Amino acid sequence: MVTREDILVLGLTAGVTGGLVGGLMLGIGLGLVVQGAHIGWLLLLPGAPVSGVIGYLLARRLARRLDQD
Repeated sequence: MVTREDILVLGLTAGVTGGLVGGLMLGIGLGLVVQGAHIGWLLLLPGAPVSGVIGYLLARRLARRLDQD
């Protein structure tokens, strides 16, 4: 059974890892774009969706654990 603690940890983990990964992609991508390297757009544009995907994958793992119990 999934407890309140598990849901809280899921939210914190998804927020922190999503923020770090998405922020890193946005920061590096924006730095490259400002310097004139067009390859930076490949990091800049998917930065926010990638951070959301991390939370989605963590939630699926928690839901799978709920099904096993």
